[in-house]
Amino acid sequence: MPLRKGSKAPDFSLPDQNGNTASLSDFKGKKLAIYFYPKDNTPTCTEQACNLRDNISKLKKAGIQIIGVSMDSAKRHKNFETKYTLPFPLLADVESKMVKAYKVWGEKKLFGREYMGILRTTYLIDEEGKIAHIIDKVTAKDHAQQILDLWK
Repeated sequence: MPLRKGSKAPDFSLPDQNGNTASLSDFKGKKLAIYFYPKDNTPTCTEQACNLRDNISKLKKAGIQIIGVSMDSAKRHKNFETKYTLPFPLLADVESKMVKAYKVWGEKKLFGREYMGILRTTYLIDEEGKIAHIIDKVTAKDHAQQILDLWK
């Protein structure tokens, strides 16, 4: 069943790049943006992460917490975080449990080639743990503004 605006966000419990475990319940009472991205240190994923980093003060001022999720290991996430000074958790979903729960695994096309992978998607979760918005057409270079525009 597809996830929709207003439905309860699927729970999760995964390690971040620092070995800390993050769960949906950790963010109860807060606005949360969970952004799913294909791979650390790739051009578009880096551009997206750096846009969020560069606008973190605006996001925090609006009361929005950020979490990145990919199927990379915690070690790869740590390297990505260190290289780009990312100020938010990157969850290591190596078994793709969260990716599947949030329905962001699907067919992709690149240079005419079709393959399966993470669909770049951001879920905005409200203070009660419900999906407030789904961004499935992410603009990497302006992603923070996309998030802020939906949570005015």
